[in-house]
Amino acid sequence: MRLRSIPLGILAIFGLLIVAAALTVSARSFAALPSGVPAWLQPHVGEGEGQISQIVLERARALYQQKVSEGAVRNPCYFAMDATRPGDLGNGVLGQRYYIICEAKQVFRAISSGHGGGRNLKGVADFSNGRRCVKNFGNAMDSELTAGGAYMTAEAKTTFKGYYRIGAKQDAVFMRTFVQFDGEGETANARQRLIGGHPAELLRGMCMRKNPKSSYADKDGYVPYGNLVNYAGGRSNGCTSWSSTDATQIIPMVKDNPTTLYIYPESRDIAAVARAKTAGQSLSGAGLYWNASCLKEIGSPKFWPKKTLEPIIAQYKQDHPAPPPQPVPICKGP
Repeated sequence: MRLRSIPLGILAIFGLLIVAAALTVSARSFAALPSGVPAWLQPHVGEGEGQISQIVLERARALYQQKVSEGAVRNPCYFAMDATRPGDLGNGVLGQRYYIICEAKQVFRAISSGHGGGRNLKGVADFSNGRRCVKNFGNAMDSELTAGGAYMTAEAKTTFKGYYRIGAKQDAVFMRTFVQFDGEGETANARQRLIGGHPAELLRGMCMRKNPKSSYADKDGYVPYGNLVNYAGGRSNGCTSWSSTDATQIIPMVKDNPTTLYIYPESRDIAAVARAKTAGQSLSGAGLYWNASCLKEIGSPKFWPKKTLEPIIAQYKQDHPAPPPQPVPICKGP
């Protein structure tokens, strides 16, 4: 079949229509962002790895600007975390879901962060989380769950945890800094729950070794020793944990200079997503957000409010009393 030639004028008009359509789509994508978001920050907004989702940024900026206007914050930087994103991408790669934003300096960094592991009270309630994605959230005491919402950083306290071996008869002191968070609303009990930020490191396999010259020695001249464990790819007890490298940058930023941290999702977001899933609605169509990869994995998220979960945990403790504490054993070997 012989094709008929198309007049050049029609081709030109057709080309202009394609360009106009592309410009319209581009304009809409930028218009979807809040007008106050500076131009340099807009490329960092999205759902790709290393980007911050629009709703997370909007709420984090609003919280920060509110606290600045109240005079509660003078720090030029603020933080955000998207707990719907995966924490462990596999093959030793960690998900970037904690954000450091310094608008005056045009700085945006996305780093890894741990999430609350939750607990499995066998035969009673299972609100545990895997390493990759968070299914269960909550604000109950002793739940070890992440609670989304508004926080402010408070005091930073550095504590001696013990010694660990770095070579033959060569020891290093392990000091860990904990940045306390204060929350509002559903996160108001953050201080009581000991929720804060700290390096994802600890000492395990503790034993006591004679070291009377140490300034940390007890009355009998013993100090604790252990094996240093890095769990940056693991879970926390509900706190925000950072890699040791990132922690050395974050902690000085907030020491004696508080700022805001917004963690997504809140209970209202969890409830809305769960309803949409039950109804078979698409999240985008309902104007909702959750990381697609994790949502596929967890099925549907759940929020455990403290008024519901705390009585369950208290009853479980009563029915399963902890064994009496045992003294830390004496180290074997030199």
